[in-house]
Amino acid sequence: MDTTPLALNVAGFDGEPTDAGTQPFLVDFWASGCGPCKAPAPVLEEAALEQAGRPRVGMVRLDHAPEPAGRFEVMALPTLIVFVGGVERKPR
Repeated sequence: MDTTPLALNVAGFDGEPTDAGTQPFLVDFWASGCGPCKAPAPVLEEAALEQAGRPRVGMVRLDHAPEPAGRFEVMALPTLIVFVGGVERKPR
């Protein structure tokens, strides 16, 4: 069983966090040349392990899929966004 965060491209992004139902779905926006982007990886892998069998943690590599970052106005990396019911939840 794969317990790593789900790698999302544009098609996967449209099909996973936006269709995840009521379960929260955490998405990490990152890029390969970004040093700080490596810091959340161990925590995300642990979260994916805890959610084994239910992919609720995903990663969007902006080098390969920049479109979702533009759609959600990602301005800095890394950026973590939580989706609930397919809708971005903003911190209060």
